[in-house]
Amino acid sequence: MHPDLQQRLTDYVDSSRERLVSLIADLVRQRSENTPPTGQEGACQQYVASVLSAAGWTPDSYELGTVPGLHAHPVYVAGRNYAGRPNIGARRVGAGKGRSLILSGHIDTVPRGTQPWTRDAFGGAVEGNRLYGRGSNDMKAGVAMNLFVVEALEKLKVRLAGDLIFETVVDEEFGGVNGTLAGRVRGYIADAAVISEPSFLRICAAQRGGRTAHITFSATGGILNEGGYPAGVVDQLTHFLVELRKFSDQRRRIALPHPLYAHSADPVPVAVTKIFTAPWGTREPITIPNECKLELFWELMPGESQQDIERAFFEWFEAMLASAPHLFAVRPAVEFPIRWLPGSAIDPSEPVVTGLSDCAAAVLNERPEVVGIEGPCDMFVFHQFGIPAVLWGPRGGNTHAADEYVELDSVIAATKVLLLFVCRWCGVEA
Repeated sequence: MHPDLQQRLTDYVDSSRERLVSLIADLVRQRSENTPPTGQEGACQQYVASVLSAAGWTPDSYELGTVPGLHAHPVYVAGRNYAGRPNIGARRVGAGKGRSLILSGHIDTVPRGTQPWTRDAFGGAVEGNRLYGRGSNDMKAGVAMNLFVVEALEKLKVRLAGDLIFETVVDEEFGGVNGTLAGRVRGYIADAAVISEPSFLRICAAQRGGRTAHITFSATGGILNEGGYPAGVVDQLTHFLVELRKFSDQRRRIALPHPLYAHSADPVPVAVTKIFTAPWGTREPITIPNECKLELFWELMPGESQQDIERAFFEWFEAMLASAPHLFAVRPAVEFPIRWLPGSAIDPSEPVVTGLSDCAAAVLNERPEVVGIEGPCDMFVFHQFGIPAVLWGPRGGNTHAADEYVELDSVIAATKVLLLFVCRWCGVEA
């Protein structure tokens, strides 16, 4: 690569900052909420395809049901509706003798939710260093980075030696990885992949796995029954929450932290993410609840097996019930609404890790941390197809919550590094 090219690349990002910010804002304004089993990604994917077309690329818009062999793949999970929710893929064939690379991102977001926002959730408002909106951090800023790289290569007339693949996939949130899987089954395979998740300017070469359980407690409810108040589910819930500490402690004892999670105080957290008994307010009667739904989420390390972890969970669960049989006249129901998500990692010595680290050092004047991301994602699909993949993206906050935002200076920094890495990895025709 010509020694002057790095300066041209970084100068272009600086001079085109407004374009990068406008890409993020435009993506945020195109609602693409995932609401399993359906979703609203279609309009946003049309926007992505239009940007690719304007840059001289030929977007491949395809619905998952049209991908031969997808439904038969062992990673595929049925039960979701993909009508009107296409993936977008595009390939720019290189001049030859270069390595190939995938720039991947999911276009879906979690729903706006019922939490109160102080800004328009789909406005893309910029205040100082922050751009606000649902999906701004997870992960429309990353998708905008990838689109910007595509545009930059065309504007700067950079011809890569290796193939560059761009993709935006649907249905990543809520444990959906069928979109990511479809891209691989369709033939979008490369020597490495960068997924532009918000990694906080760290190179994340590992992801945690995750398991979500829905537990329903049932008992006699009401108020002022003969003989006093009914039992309700409050005592069941209290007992469950007290005993849950034992399961959490057990997970920390048994799970061996992966080296990329050595920095984490709790590599395998166990969390209660929702508790629901009845709607709030004076439109609902004052009564002892007869049902309580609880959502439990726990994470796992790369290398842990589903069989071992779920056996340990149910052993704890049975012991919890047995320790207070008088509370559980009705056995709580346990359901797993979301697929099992495995942990996954590649070796930090992989060229995609060291090469990206070199580019970050050249642009940012310091090497980023190489760690594991704090939660599950779709990276494991790439690893299962033998594609070394990492996460690289900006900083942000309030992810999955109200007033989600991304920090724009970190987007600029991450984009400079990514653009340089694409050129170094794929090679540039002289």
